[in-house]
Amino acid sequence: MAQIKADEITQLLREQIANYDAKVQVDEVGTITSLGDGIARLHGLDKVMAGELLSFPHGIAGLALSLEEDQVGAVILGEYTELREGDEVKRTGRILSVPVGEGMIGRVVNSLGQPIDDKGPIATTATLPVERLAPGIVDRQPVREPMATGLKAIDAMIPIGRGQRELIIGDRQTGKTAVLLDTIINNAKNDLICIYCAIGQKRSSIAQVVQTLNEAGAMGHTIVVAASASEPAPMLYLAPYAACALGEYFRDNGRHALVMYDDLSKHAMAYREISLLLRRPPGREAYPGDVFYLHSRLLERASKLSDEKGGGSLTALPVIETQAGDVSAYIPTNVISITDGQIFLETDLFNSGVRPAVNVGLSVSRVGFSAAIKAVKQVGSTLKLDLAQYRELAAFAQFGSDLDALTQKQLNRGQRLTELLKQPQFHPLTWQQQMVVLFAGTQGYLDDLQVADIRAFEDGLHESFEKSQQALMADLTKKKQLDDDLRNRLHAAIKEYKANFAAEVEETAASSH
Repeated sequence: MAQIKADEITQLLREQIANYDAKVQVDEVGTITSLGDGIARLHGLDKVMAGELLSFPHGIAGLALSLEEDQVGAVILGEYTELREGDEVKRTGRILSVPVGEGMIGRVVNSLGQPIDDKGPIATTATLPVERLAPGIVDRQPVREPMATGLKAIDAMIPIGRGQRELIIGDRQTGKTAVLLDTIINNAKNDLICIYCAIGQKRSSIAQVVQTLNEAGAMGHTIVVAASASEPAPMLYLAPYAACALGEYFRDNGRHALVMYDDLSKHAMAYREISLLLRRPPGREAYPGDVFYLHSRLLERASKLSDEKGGGSLTALPVIETQAGDVSAYIPTNVISITDGQIFLETDLFNSGVRPAVNVGLSVSRVGFSAAIKAVKQVGSTLKLDLAQYRELAAFAQFGSDLDALTQKQLNRGQRLTELLKQPQFHPLTWQQQMVVLFAGTQGYLDDLQVADIRAFEDGLHESFEKSQQALMADLTKKKQLDDDLRNRLHAAIKEYKANFAAEVEETAASSH
């Protein structure tokens, strides 16, 4: 046998020691001590971080939410029935991320960004963490550009700007989702990426929304994030954060995005369920103490970035469902104080046929007309006052029989303006169309018409302006505000149309007799 020299042995030993670390990978591993309702209690993960992603057997992921002295409480993302007590759990050292990018547009995904629309895998490699810090004040700029919904009642009186957070609040079945869908359909032509996040709704309702958007040709600029009622609470809890991360990708690349959370009441309930299962103490009205922070850290991420950061924007439209119109309940007041205004939809108005059922008195936009196009502001600022006065007078006039001429006139105009603000679903209008028809209303051109004829008057007005007033509309689009010349031309055009309309109405009345 060949003699092995001592220095060769030391050389071999040195190499083995040097490579020792490379071969051995140390995993931090814990075990499941108890399991149930989508919650796992873990032992042995001493260094785990709050919000860290955990790896469970069978490819199931989890999220560390409760860090206690002797154990860790984690929520399981997915089907927890396959797991058993005593199973091994590993740390990943990462926080939960979702895929983002252009490839997501037009798709329906779940809370983890996985496609659920049978259209195959999503072609994107970029990811963003679901929880991120909101941009600071220095990185932002004031909200100035309009984010048009296409609804007269909102764009003219409670305008929303790009980068704003406007709450949509009302009882169930008052048309909250309809406002969101109209906004998506209206923005097909406005280079705005819309992300609709459905939280805790029936699968059939979500499918209906997707079908409506497909039929309106609006899925080409829309992403739907769906966490239906049949999914476990952790998926409902994650959905809005995932939707927000999808929107932030476009915002950070200098684009404009709009994210809608429908609705955050169910989100708060899902979080409450998780918290109670993790044995966290409930507080006021049985919600955990950090439920305000739950929504504030989500909605703060909506912003209009400064020009140095690319000038992109992320607008948020959260939805809250009230019980019997109680805006002063716990979750509604929380979200009202986080957002920059609210659009309050009222059951009584909805049932009496005023749709969208916007309550002018309680609805407000704290950014307001600084985000509106000047021409709309010139028409809309008087409109809000007129309508608010009308509501007050109408309540008062129920008790009085003989009203003076001025009151009578205000009531008449209020009735006609209310009728004018009604709008059929999925028929959004451009700001030019809204401006023309509201100009006619506020300047008194409808005062002597029958309320029943107003719908026909409006439809005919749009048609007439489209055919014979193209030069006027082009000038309006260019100037974006009313000067004396435009005012005079508008008055002349509306007078001419009204004379023709009145003649048609008379003719119809005569022929029916």
